[in-house]
Amino acid sequence: IKCKAAVAWEAGKPLSLEEVEVAPPKAHEVRIKIVATAVCHTDAYTLSGADPEGCFPVILGHEGAGIVESVGEGVTKVKPGDTVIPLYIPQCGECKFCKNPKTNLCQKIRITQGKGLMPDGTSRFTCKGKQIYHFMGTSTFSEYTVVADISVAKIDAAAPLDKVCLLGCGISTGYGAAVNTAKVEPGSTCAVFGLGGVGLAVIMGCKIAGASRIIGIDLNKDKYAKAKEFGATECISPEDFKKPIQEVLVEMTDGGVDYSFECIGNVGVMRAALEACHKGWGVSVIVGVAAAGQEISTRPFQLVTGRTWKGTAFGGWKSVDNVPKLVTDYMSKKIKVDEFVTHTLPFDRINEAFELMHKGK
Repeated sequence: IKCKAAVAWEAGKPLSLEEVEVAPPKAHEVRIKIVATAVCHTDAYTLSGADPEGCFPVILGHEGAGIVESVGEGVTKVKPGDTVIPLYIPQCGECKFCKNPKTNLCQKIRITQGKGLMPDGTSRFTCKGKQIYHFMGTSTFSEYTVVADISVAKIDAAAPLDKVCLLGCGISTGYGAAVNTAKVEPGSTCAVFGLGGVGLAVIMGCKIAGASRIIGIDLNKDKYAKAKEFGATECISPEDFKKPIQEVLVEMTDGGVDYSFECIGNVGVMRAALEACHKGWGVSVIVGVAAAGQEISTRPFQLVTGRTWKGTAFGGWKSVDNVPKLVTDYMSKKIKVDEFVTHTLPFDRINEAFELMHKGK
């Protein structure tokens, strides 16, 4: 199939709208017509050239939704016409990770996915005679994409794809960080560092879990109104205080918060989030992805005295099983999705979407 795709030819340059050729799906692969895609900081991080795993030229994008166009040999879970969300964390159901209820990190195609290739070690994209790499096993910045059959979730056909595409990463990640990873309890106090899409989803999860106090922390005060709409009880900026933000939070909450979440990817903020937790039982979850090679630090005494440091990927959801349920929860108004959409742009204005994201809009 010939179609349009936003190709990243090299690091640090804007995406280029090109005609690409998308090969048919091979065995255990699915070709999807992408109807809607969102942009995420992870795409921008790879595009910037800072990602050591980044390969170019590449078709980025990992928050998408669409319709199955065709399937390769041996595919049984989906058929042409099915409504689906591509998954950057697959679920094969067979590896030791999939069999363990404690994790969602399926490893079946991790090596090839990290190299920008399909499980057989090749690409399905060509442009101007050149092979183009895949990204995160999804490559949703193309009108058609090919994914492994273990990297696709069949969802309710009535779901609006320009909304539920966000369940492919950001919303599911933040919401799951609160309800799966932290297991926020009713009546608890929470602090959420970073009020972008993921931070708002964490706030939503804390509220649904019954937290009584949810403190949002961000330098950008334009984000406070939205955070309160999602359930934040108050919002503060570290710039408004002379002392470190963790000390401010410890004072505000009589010893610290029960749960904190770092949704930025800043190692200094990760430390502050841990140290803002209550002695004896506080849990801090790292949700943001820090740049390559960076390290976290704190005094071991913080952990010795009963704080727990955790991390989460895709909110701990086993993807094939849970993404359809998250769509159902949205359709039955249990979780918000529409409210996360700030701008809807045509595909050829994708670079503008990145500009808006970088401006915090």
